Amino acid sequence: MDAHHSGRVPDRRGVLAAAAFAALGAAMATPAATASPRGPRGRARLTLPTPTGPYPVGTVSHHLVDHDRPDPWVASGPSRELMVSVRYPARDVEGYPRAPQLLPGEAAGFDRLNNLGDLPKGRVDWAATRTFAHRGAPAARCGAARRPVVLYSPGVGDPRSMGTTLTDELASYGYVVVCVDHTFDTSAVEFPDGRVETSRLPEEYERAEREGTFVELLRKTCAVRVADTRFVLDRLEALVPMGSDLSGVGMFGQSAGGFAAVQGMHDDRRIAAAANLDGVLAYVRQDHEPGHFSTVAEDGVDRPVLLMGMEGNDHRTVPSWGALWDHSTGPRRDLTLRGSRHGAYTDAIALLPRIARRLGLPEKTVTDVVGTVAPHRAITTQRTRVRAFFDTHLRGRDSRPGGGGDDRW
Repeated sequence: MDAHHSGRVPDRRGVLAAAAFAALGAAMATPAATASPRGPRGRARLTLPTPTGPYPVGTVSHHLVDHDRPDPWVASGPSRELMVSVRYPARDVEGYPRAPQLLPGEAAGFDRLNNLGDLPKGRVDWAATRTFAHRGAPAARCGAARRPVVLYSPGVGDPRSMGTTLTDELASYGYVVVCVDHTFDTSAVEFPDGRVETSRLPEEYERAEREGTFVELLRKTCAVRVADTRFVLDRLEALVPMGSDLSGVGMFGQSAGGFAAVQGMHDDRRIAAAANLDGVLAYVRQDHEPGHFSTVAEDGVDRPVLLMGMEGNDHRTVPSWGALWDHSTGPRRDLTLRGSRHGAYTDAIALLPRIARRLGLPEKTVTDVVGTVAPHRAITTQRTRVRAFFDTHLRGRDSRPGGGGDDRW
């Protein structure tokens, strides 16, 4: 694939960035839209890309309560509560319904937050989108080989389901994927009792700006995500199907989720390999801003790490990535998706171009979030590269397309 390198990249709605929190604050001031699975007239209904692997996909959701940790975002929360979804290869999906990408309360909160740029509120039926994972389907038998387990963490403000294209893809190739919602960071988390908890980051951002504690807020946000990750690791045996391999777990995520994946590997030996999809590893407002490095950037890691960046982001241009690269002793790979912006590493790459066409929105609505990269190319590249990384380092097999090579595509 042809090499390409750009200069300074425009500001993005990125990992723990001021622009992201400011957008959250503006969105949360707007009344919530009503989500309906019936798809009212004039609202776009969407579909996700079909997984390409040999297995159908099953899913179950779990409500987790950490009784040893008060919730760090709300004084009234005696215990930290999380929702996770487990994606896995299924034996039989007939009679098991396809799971929605977002539950009604989550869909309303996501529409209210509007973390995809300039979309008009109330015009997309977020609750109508069905994934290719079937609720409660029995897990496939694994035979002699145990199934590798991978955790997924989304970006700031995003629900765990905004990485469905990649998580369901991995499950269709035999992985067990545990997707984590970070309550009060995520746009909205719906619990089994009907409660919907929405993001507290807008007011946290406003306070940090008033008090000059922005860096401290970034540190706290990442620290909470890493603590959530470690708690989920503690509970993995009860969450995943029998035959899952817990001897070395992988983790990946987008933006702040990618930061949490690599930082989590630094902090916890149970994570054996981590893939970071365009997440800066420092407590800064801009990707290319130096300083305020995380401990993983300062120390490096001794296990495999994959860095996948939008155009203009690699270990030569992003200081925190460069520090990680220089200080690490484990295998590392740095890949750049030409023509992409930050949102291309989420389901926005599949959904946003269709939304814009159906609603007659300007091209800028799409390119500001995901860039100019062709959606099919972006999706195919991410699927093959992320799976190849985990195949190599969790399964011990080489499934790299074309044997690897170029670091820009």
